[in-house]
Formats: sequence, C-alpha cells, structure tokens
Amino acid sequence: MRTRVLTVVLAFAVLAVAGFAVPLLAVTAAQRTQQLVAARTADLDRFASLAEQAAESDDTGALTAEVLRYTELYGEAVVVVDARRAPVVQTGGLRAADPAVARLVDAALRNQPVAPGGTLRPWSRADRLLARPVGTGTRVSGAVVLRSSVRGAADDIALRWALVLAGAGLFAVACVLLARRATQWVVRPLHRLDRAVGTLAAGLPPEHARAGGPPELRQLATGFNRMADGVTTALEQQRRLVADTSHQLRNPLAALRLRIDSLQPHVRTSAARTYTGVTAELERMEHLLDDLLTLANAEHRAGELAVTDTREASCDAAAVAAAQAGLWRPVAEQAGVHLEFVPGPAVRTACTEGELAQVADILLDNAIKYAGSGAHVETRCFADGPDAVFEVRDDGPGLATGELPRAGTRFWRADRHRDVRGSGLGLAIAERLVAGRGGHVEFATIAPHGLRVRAVLPQDPET
Repeated sequence: MRTRVLTVVLAFAVLAVAGFAVPLLAVTAAQRTQQLVAARTADLDRFASLAEQAAESDDTGALTAEVLRYTELYGEAVVVVDARRAPVVQTGGLRAADPAVARLVDAALRNQPVAPGGTLRPWSRADRLLARPVGTGTRVSGAVVLRSSVRGAADDIALRWALVLAGAGLFAVACVLLARRATQWVVRPLHRLDRAVGTLAAGLPPEHARAGGPPELRQLATGFNRMADGVTTALEQQRRLVADTSHQLRNPLAALRLRIDSLQPHVRTSAARTYTGVTAELERMEHLLDDLLTLANAEHRAGELAVTDTREASCDAAAVAAAQAGLWRPVAEQAGVHLEFVPGPAVRTACTEGELAQVADILLDNAIKYAGSGAHVETRCFADGPDAVFEVRDDGPGLATGELPRAGTRFWRADRHRDVRGSGLGLAIAERLVAGRGGHVEFATIAPHGLRVRAVLPQDPET
C-alpha cells in the first residue's frame, strides 16, 4: 500500500513540477531571444541612419568607420548596400553576393518585414541574419544586413534553464520527502494494526495497536484494541480450560487404568468380554486426549509460523521419509501389509525433521490401518517444481469421490472404518502441521482402488 500511495503522490508531484517548469523554460528562452533581437535591431537602425546620411551627402566615411569599429568590437559581420544592390561596406567575411544575404537584401529593398527566426535554445549555435531597409516608405535607398552570433544568448539561456531545473529538482525532492512522510504517517499505523491482527489471529497475546495517523485510523486502532482485549480474554480462558481439563483428566484416567488392570486377575471368564471392552474404551479415551492436545499444539504452532513468517527450518525430506518407513515396516508386517519405500534424490524442504516425521507417522499409520491385510503401501519423496512432496499410496479400499473433501475433517471416519481404532484427528493434525509451513495435504483416489495422500511443502529456497 505504501508503494502505491507514494507512487500516486509522486506522479502528481512530477506533473506539478512539469507544469511549472516547462512554461518557465519557454518564457525564459523567449525573453532572452527578444533581448538579442532588440539589441541587434537597434544596431541595424543605427547603421541604417548612417547609411541614409551617407546617401544624402555622398560621403560613406562615417558609415564605414562605424561599421568597422562595430565588427572589431563585437565580432559581428555587417553588409551595407545601396539601392542598386552595390556593396557600400562589407565586414567580417559577409558578402552581398551570398545567397542568404541576397534574399534578405531583396526583401529589405522591397520594404518587406523579415522575421528574425525562431526562439533560441541552449543548444542553438547557428548564426542569425537580420536585415533593415535604409530609408522609409517608397524612399528605400539601400539595405543593411547583420550577422549575429547566438552563442552568448544560448549560453545565457542554458544557465537560466539550469537554475530553473535546479529549482524544480529541489521542489521535486521536497515533494518526495513530504510524500514519504505523509505515507509513513498514514501507512505506519496500518502496519502496526496488521501485525496486531496477525498476532491475534494466531492466538498469541497481541500488542495494542498504537493510535496514530489520521483520525479515522486512530479510531480504528482504538476499536481494535477493545476487540483484542475481549478476544484475548476468551482465548486465554479457552487455553486454560484445555490445559486444566487435560491435567484433570489424565490423573483420573491413570488411576482408572491402575484399578482396571488390578482387577484383571479377579475377572470371571463370563465377564472377560466386558472387561476387554472397558479397557478398549479406556485406551480410546487416552488416545483421544493425546490427539486433542497434539492438535491444539499443532494449531498453535501453525499460528505462530503464520505470524512470524519463520522459514529458517530445513531438512532432507527424502532421508526423513526413508527413516520413518523403516520404523513403520515392522508394524506393517505385523498387520499383514507390505510397506515399500521408493528411494530418490535428496529433497530439502523448509520444515524441521520432527514436524515432517510426525506428518509421515500419521500418513503411514492411516495407510497401514485402513488399507487392510494383504495391501501394498508405497511411500516416496520427490521434488515437484518449487515444492517437496511426501507421498503415501496404497491399494486398499480407499475413499469414494464424495468422501475425499471430508478426509481431513476432525473426528470424521468412513462408515466402513468405524471399528478401526482411532480418533479421527490424525489427518487434521497433519494438515495443520503442513499448513504452518506454507504447504497443504492432497487426497486422491487410485484406479482401480486405493488412496494417494500427498503432503506438499515448499522446498528450502537456499538449495
């Protein structure tokens, strides 16, 4: 947002500077050009007056001396001709026979106005020719042509343009500084508010957004602080409830486990089935409690990573996958499942070994439990563009197409798997762990039957 606001403000500043500087440059050049033309026109009038006096007295001495001194002093060439176009005075290498001079002489003898040329620019270097008839009206007795150098005037224009551009540059810098301060004044409170919102969304104690900027933002920050206090209180009460409940439940469950185990030698044969059901339900409660706490920790960790944007963790996903497959192979053999790991090149991913191992345990445990005896489970790890993929596939019954969107839902299990031990939280835990690192879990069916589950994580950018 800051960049966009700054870009818009600077665009307006540039347009304002251009609207001020461009006309000023044009006016400056036009004024200096008019000064040059006015000065040279006055010189032409002086020479025309002397030429008229010389024509009346038939004495060109004063005219010739004045023109020579002028050329020697200013370096400007002058040509004076009579009514028959015969040269009277020629200085500075300028000749009446020159085509450009001849055209000006003809126009002056016809008493036609001669435009001095366009406005000068700093890069103008070509000399200008100016002409003036001698006499007035129908009594034109000659013409005066003056060749004027424009270098001095062009240098003056360049200096004035430099001053104007320097002023425009200083104004533009001032606009940039003012725009930066203005955008910081507006955007900085938004950044603080954004960090506070992210911290609150992660379930962490949020810092109060400091009021600043325009009145609307100060009002928004005040409202957010009130809301954050209420949400933080509710989250803290919820977190304390989970912690207290887990602590209070573990002790009775442990005591209940000891009492039930101590009753085993005294259970009659007729009550053995009931006793087994009680122990199974107790184990289910223990597993459910463990999974709930694991899910809560995974969500808390995912929220922390989303706020802090921590990506410094890195591990070899292929090595972790191979190690976990080796640990689960005896469990798979005991369940009658053939577990195979397909080796591949090293793939580094942006997560810790513990996080990836926990995800691998969940996916392998699900595959072994639900694929059934005699099934084949295959796991591998590979790179797919910018992502690292840990894949587990089996040729068991799998899931129906309509069941795939619900696979990661908490406490959900397919109806045909209700008798399999589990809490229905494993895949939800895996999804939260992977999402904390910027990844996701994919579910797909395999023809003719089976299930493919992929944990997709971003690769380590330093690899």
